[in-house]
Amino acid sequence: MTILMGIDPGSRITGYGLVKVEGTRYQHIESGCIRTEQQNLAGKLRQIYLGIESVVQQYQPHEVAIEEVFFHNNVKAALKLGQARGAAIVAVATSGLTVAEYSPREIKQAVVGYGAASKEQIQHMVKRLLNIQADLQADAADALAIAICHGQNRMLRKVYAELINE
Repeated sequence: MTILMGIDPGSRITGYGLVKVEGTRYQHIESGCIRTEQQNLAGKLRQIYLGIESVVQQYQPHEVAIEEVFFHNNVKAALKLGQARGAAIVAVATSGLTVAEYSPREIKQAVVGYGAASKEQIQHMVKRLLNIQADLQADAADALAIAICHGQNRMLRKVYAELINE
């Protein structure tokens, strides 16, 4: 049994999700959001750091994955996202864990089967894959999708390693 944690970073809302993986079966453990209330950037980054650190300490994940920075047109937003990612990564690294990184397209492909899937499609598939009946906040669903994506990638790496060693 392995506990995977996914992180969907954001300067206002950072989603997190934890799943237990046994073979090809996934089970939802916990998910939620860290909402920053500070007005200044340093305060927001501190809240993200402390929130992720608390989740890591409470659930003791074995592996962690985070979404890569998505850059579209807004450079300022991309910089803020990068800083939020940095705060989350440092919180995880402080616990001695490494962080795998996946692009939004990789995550959507792994969970929905379509790299340009909508937020609603991701939420729907995450709920189905993890048998969640309750509503899921979009950032928490995205974080769970990141954890599922990581689980699939680690399983594929294991299969490839076994094929190479045959």
